[in-house]
Amino acid sequence: MKKILTIAGSDSCGGAGIQADLKAMSAHGVYAMSVITAITAQNTKGVFAVQELGNDIIKKQIEVIYEDIQVDAVKIGMLSSIDIIEIVAESLKKVNAKNIIIDPVMVSKSGYYLLQESAVDALKELLKIGTLVTPNIPEAEILSGITIESEKEMIESAFIIKKMGVKNVLIKGGHRNDNCTDILLTESGEIIKFLGERFETINTHGTGCTLSSTIASYIGKGMSIEESVKQGKNYITKAIENSFSIGEGVGPVGHFIELYKKAGVDYE
Repeated sequence: MKKILTIAGSDSCGGAGIQADLKAMSAHGVYAMSVITAITAQNTKGVFAVQELGNDIIKKQIEVIYEDIQVDAVKIGMLSSIDIIEIVAESLKKVNAKNIIIDPVMVSKSGYYLLQESAVDALKELLKIGTLVTPNIPEAEILSGITIESEKEMIESAFIIKKMGVKNVLIKGGHRNDNCTDILLTESGEIIKFLGERFETINTHGTGCTLSSTIASYIGKGMSIEESVKQGKNYITKAIENSFSIGEGVGPVGHFIELYKKAGVDYE
């Protein structure tokens, strides 16, 4: 069994962050491990507080996992400060981590800033160790410094971000009004488009975490970047189609929808 590590923040309502990562990875038959960088107090209506963990415990979590376990891929999610970003980068370099997928988490769907503004430049530096970065359009705009309103601008943004040192760039198109096509810029400079399907639902909590964790799982299994993104796109599309409500706000996607169906669970 392949072993995949997530380095991210904890979501108390289980729809995003570490919890979504563990669910998505487990759904794809890999052994999921976690390094927690922060604890959030949130529910379906929003994020209400964030408590960062100390640098030493974040560093130690990474160290002890790599000392004992072969990590086939690592997904990086919420890193809220310069110190945490630098600690994670230094720790992963020290252990010669491979297959690093970076989901540049910046703002929650409720508008809570999960990345300090002062840490954007540090995040750009982190991209140098990345195998793949998976920003949505608002995140890509911040990283690239350009406004994205068209597919052409998505591609332009991808090339700007790639120059920061990351090998591959996936710009997610879900925030566009006209379509939700994703754009992959590969290490060789090839542009690959993944057509998307839009569903009428508000329950999209944790989509970015889920997609990046799924991609990390497939890359850890030895699949190519293109095939891993394709499989990730297929999974998140089905998960959004089968999303459901658990509270008064934005509900989670269906990570284990096939298991729920087999178990006869009424998840709707």
